[in-house]
Amino acid sequence: MVEARPVRSVRTAVAAAALVVAGIQYVVLEALTAAAWKNPPYSYAHNNISDLGVPSCGGEVGGRVICSPLHTLMNTSFILQGVLYGVAALLLFRLLPGRRPWIYAVLGVIHLIGFTLVGLFHGSPEAGLDGGMAIHIFGAALLILSANAASIVVGLRLRATHRGWGLTGIALGVLGLLSLVVMGATGGSDISSAFERGSVYPFIAAELLAGVALLALQRSTGEVPVAKESNPV
Repeated sequence: MVEARPVRSVRTAVAAAALVVAGIQYVVLEALTAAAWKNPPYSYAHNNISDLGVPSCGGEVGGRVICSPLHTLMNTSFILQGVLYGVAALLLFRLLPGRRPWIYAVLGVIHLIGFTLVGLFHGSPEAGLDGGMAIHIFGAALLILSANAASIVVGLRLRATHRGWGLTGIALGVLGLLSLVVMGATGGSDISSAFERGSVYPFIAAELLAGVALLALQRSTGEVPVAKESNPV
């Protein structure tokens, strides 16, 4: 059944707002949590992102001394990012052209699960003893792979109708996945954390750009960005 445009427009606006809020809250709360980490100072280049969510203070992980006073704030940000991204994907996937648009929704839900696991199971020294570290790493792999794959999937679907959006999404997704490969190849070195950020920030940028573009398009035209309904699976 084809939905009426007002319903579809409201759904798109809510999804776009969710993407914008997800990206902004992640960047802001990460910066606040990092700023509260005083001794030794937190390093964006040498500390992992998940170090910010470790509740214990004074232990070491991979040679890095961990002490994040605002760890609860960062873990809240992790879970919010996953939930908002997943909700947006579920609201938007039917607008994608081509067959099997539900792939985007599935990737969004996987991303939600991955970030929730990272927010609940921390990369702490204790986690290496009780099995929590394995769950944490599994969650991190899920969220990074799913979101960057989603950027590519959406980009490929939009190339024909929205070339700029499509190519940007593909480029950001490829950058994120390549960074993940380099991070894995350099694991344990001083530069692996920088490439971890290279695997996360591209999908944060992609969701922000998509959310802003969708809101701007609706504001100027009052229409959703995809004119044709998706083909049935």
